[in-house]
Amino acid sequence: MTVFTRRAVAMTGAAAAVSLTLTACGSGGGSSADADSLVISANAIAGGKNEQEAKWIEEWVIPNFVEHKKEKDDLDVDVSFDASGVDDEQYKTKLALDLQGGSGPDIMNLDGIWIGEFAQAGYIKPLTEVVTQADFWEGWDQIPEAVQKLGSFENERYGIPAGTDGRVLFYNKDLFEQAGLDRDWQPESWDELIEAAEALAGLDGVTPVQLNAGTAMGEATTMQGFLPLLAGAGEHIWDKGKWRGESEAVTETLGLYETIFGDELGDPLLQQEAQGRDKSFEQFSDGRIGILLEGDYFWRSVVHPELGIAPMEDRDEVVGYAKIPAIAPGKGIHGQDYASMSGGSARVVNPETDNPELAFELLTFMNSDEALKALLEGEARITARTDTNADVLADDPMLTFVADEVLPITAYRPGLAEYTRVSTLLQEATAAVVSGSSAADVAASYRDKLEGVVGGAGNITN
Repeated sequence: MTVFTRRAVAMTGAAAAVSLTLTACGSGGGSSADADSLVISANAIAGGKNEQEAKWIEEWVIPNFVEHKKEKDDLDVDVSFDASGVDDEQYKTKLALDLQGGSGPDIMNLDGIWIGEFAQAGYIKPLTEVVTQADFWEGWDQIPEAVQKLGSFENERYGIPAGTDGRVLFYNKDLFEQAGLDRDWQPESWDELIEAAEALAGLDGVTPVQLNAGTAMGEATTMQGFLPLLAGAGEHIWDKGKWRGESEAVTETLGLYETIFGDELGDPLLQQEAQGRDKSFEQFSDGRIGILLEGDYFWRSVVHPELGIAPMEDRDEVVGYAKIPAIAPGKGIHGQDYASMSGGSARVVNPETDNPELAFELLTFMNSDEALKALLEGEARITARTDTNADVLADDPMLTFVADEVLPITAYRPGLAEYTRVSTLLQEATAAVVSGSSAADVAASYRDKLEGVVGGAGNITN
C-alpha cells in the first residue's frame, strides 16, 4: 500500500541573490593583453586528473584552432592551456579569485553546480552580454533545450554544456521473468514501480529495489534518488529564487521511500554502510537486486562485461533499463510522464576577456561535432550534441536510449552555494524515513532545518 498522494503543484517564488564571498584576489593565468592570444583553463592535466581532456586540448584543440584561423582569416593566434590537477574545490576557488580580480582564463570549465553561484557573484555573465551574436551559433540546434540548462541560470545561457549523463531505472530481466513480470518493462507510475517490487519480493534472496538513501551514500542519495523522484512528483528543489520546503511533492517523495523501506522492498542496512553503494553494485551484478536507480555510469563502468568494477558477462541480455516514471502520467515537472536528473560541466567565456568574439569562436570550435569526436577517440560517451551522439553511440542501445529518450526530459541541480548543504539535509531526511520515521514528520523537520541553511523562511516556498 502506497503512502504518497497525487496532485498538481503551483510553483511560486521571487528571485534571491547569493554571492560567493572571497577575501583575496587571484593573479590568474588569464586573459592576455594581446587581443590575438587566448588562455583555456580546465581541471585537467597530462599524466594526472582528466588526462584525456588535457591531451585533447593541447594536442587537438589548440593546433587545429590555430590552423583554422590561419586558413580562414589569415590570422596568427596564440592559444595556451592553463592545466590543473587539483581537488575540484581548489580549482573552483582559484577561478573565483582570478575572476573577482578581473583576470582569469579566457575560456574555463565550470561544473554545472557552480554556474548559478558564479553568476550571482558577477564573475560570469550571460553569453549575449559578452558576445552579441552568441544566440546565433548553429550548434544550439543540436543541444536539447533541457541540456542547455546545464550551462544556464535563470533562463540565461552562461556557457555551452561540455558533456552530460542521465538517470534511469536498471532492472534484471531474468528476475523479472522469474517473478512473472514482462522482460520489457516501462512503469508508467510509482504505483506500477511498487507493483513490480512487490512481485520481486516473492523471490528468495532478492532485494526488490535499491533506492539510495541516507548520508553514507552521500550525493548519490540526492542525485540517484531524491531529486529525480521529486522531479517526477512535479517539482524542482529550487525554483524561481526559492528552495522547496515541506511541499506535497517533497512529502510524496519521502513517502515513496517510506513505502519501499517500510514494506521491506528495500534493504535499510545497505543504506547505512560506508561502502553500501558499491555493495549494491555487486548485489545487482550477482542477481540479488531487482531494480536499481542509477546513472548511465552504471552501464558504462559498473556492469560493463570487460571494464566494469562489478562486471556482468551477460549484461546486454540480462540488464534492462527504463525511464523513471512520474508519480502519475503527466504529473512530473513541465507536465512530463517521466523524469530524470543529469550532471556535467559547461565551458564559459570570461566576461573580462580582451577578445570576446575570438574567445567565443574558440568556445564553439571546442564544442563542435568534429571536436567532440576527437575528444572521445571512438569511446561511447554521451555528449551534449544530438548529432555527435547519433554517431558515437550508434553501437550502444542503452546510451542511445539515454541520449534520445532521457536527455530531452532531464533536469539539473541548482548551481548555488547552498546546494551542498541542502543536499545533506535531503540525505538526512531519507535516512530518517528509512529508520522508521513518517514522511510527514520528516518533511516538517527538513523544512525547519532548511531555514537555517538558506537564510530564513523568506527563501523557502511550499
